[in-house]
Amino acid sequence: MSEHYFTQNPTLKTEKGLIKCTLRGIELEFLTSSGIFSHKKIDTGTRILIETMLLPDNGKLLDLGCGYGPIGIVASRLKPSLEVWMTDLNSRAIELCKENIKINGAKTIHLLEGDLFSPVKNMVFDTIISNPPISAGMKKVVEPLVEESLNHLIVGGSIQLVIQSNKGGRTLSEYLRKYFGACKILEKKSGYSVLAAFKQ
Repeated sequence: MSEHYFTQNPTLKTEKGLIKCTLRGIELEFLTSSGIFSHKKIDTGTRILIETMLLPDNGKLLDLGCGYGPIGIVASRLKPSLEVWMTDLNSRAIELCKENIKINGAKTIHLLEGDLFSPVKNMVFDTIISNPPISAGMKKVVEPLVEESLNHLIVGGSIQLVIQSNKGGRTLSEYLRKYFGACKILEKKSGYSVLAAFKQ
């Protein structure tokens, strides 16, 4: 059975790489490896999400399923007073993320290994941001992610997600309306939609 980037302990041969890029005007470098999501370049959806995401000046932000770290690291660099928490199931991604936090001079970041909200089960955040694991299943993984996020947001807090518009965009917007009562489109670009919902 082939492995996915949401495999907890990848056994694929490690092929390391380095991505150099500019996000939100910040020059960054990311160590990457085979066995994690989009290890050869910052994928289009994540890039659009990063360029679009709404960040509070302070408080707590959760980068859910952080991979090798671009979302949380950019958030930390842009908003130094923001307390950033990052989680991922993939142990290889966690190890790379540790290195990337150091390389890019990101501060106030807490990195935890575990599946989705399990490492932060008693915490609430001002903002939750994710490029969710669509290939793990919309009904099986993504809908429970949206539902559970309500338990981890302050009143007025937001969840911000990116998805390919023609591969579940409508379904994801329906999930957000179902649990949050409304869904806002922050951006539509290059076949992707960045969607947001706010806890009432």
